[in-house]
Amino acid sequence: MKTRKLGKYGPTVSGLGLGCMGMSDLYGPADRTESVATIHAALEAGVTLLDTGDFYGTGHNELLIREALSTLPASRREAAVVSVKFGAMRDPGGGWHGYDARPSAIRNFLAYSLQRLGLDHIDIYRPARLDPHVPIEETVGAIADLVRAGYVRHVGLSELGADTIRRAASVHPISDLQIEYSLISRDIEDEILPTCRSLGIGVTAYGVLSRGLISGHWQVSSATRDFRSLSPRFQAGNLDKNLALVEALRAVATRKGATVAQLAIAWVAAQDPHVVPLVGARKRNRLAEALDSLSIELDDEDLAMIERAVPKGAAAGERYPSALFSDLDSEKNRGTAH
Repeated sequence: MKTRKLGKYGPTVSGLGLGCMGMSDLYGPADRTESVATIHAALEAGVTLLDTGDFYGTGHNELLIREALSTLPASRREAAVVSVKFGAMRDPGGGWHGYDARPSAIRNFLAYSLQRLGLDHIDIYRPARLDPHVPIEETVGAIADLVRAGYVRHVGLSELGADTIRRAASVHPISDLQIEYSLISRDIEDEILPTCRSLGIGVTAYGVLSRGLISGHWQVSSATRDFRSLSPRFQAGNLDKNLALVEALRAVATRKGATVAQLAIAWVAAQDPHVVPLVGARKRNRLAEALDSLSIELDDEDLAMIERAVPKGAAAGERYPSALFSDLDSEKNRGTAH
């Protein structure tokens, strides 16, 4: 397994991380047995980075990871680097009600996560979004206190803009920024990615397949009643245009002897040695496909062909419904989002 270091201050992790959210939330029913088997397969293949959130399935995802880890040999279990997001507020009906990143709330969230995960520390702990009522300095300072107490190893961030990242880094070293980054979501290249590079902060990139849209497996006829039914990129009109980009990418992938998904993942990994793609595989066959992306080397000609197939800004529709953009500090003061 190839490894990468998350920036200057973060841990060394596998070159590909497993995002576990879809095993519990937002993408329709998942098979628990298959989910656990997929986590096991990832760890056995050398994947060390497991990404979750305490609000994924309102705790279900952390319990699922605990179940998976508890049945492994100690050496395999201890190799896992668990990254946890906190702060998103839910209700019994599954609704969303803002973010809470007050220091007192952070200590409470962490206590529950440690119990659900069955761990004595969290490797990377990060607020899911910026709490508009709490300065980022206070939030990071509270996590830094937990680092000093031994309950957290590294401080991470998520979906923050360049100015906020700089403010956060002035309080405590930051391991990585978790943010959406894919062939059709490239706005971070303008200011956020250069800021992370200058500060020695790594990037864990989620949405590398844009929720399956650029996986090469999605079709116009694919019906969905999950989160994607609200996504502008999956709406009629936009979907046809985006799938045309996928077909252009497929031609490049075929020439390279790869699948569309593998090429899309390899492209993200090729953008910076401190960028680690997260794949949301819920089944072992999808995980196996993603793992094979690690063997793909892209030269300048490959990258130029990919750029011609899917130019920056070519996607039709924004990456989130407009109502959710107010929660994204990463999108503020940056014009039209992609």
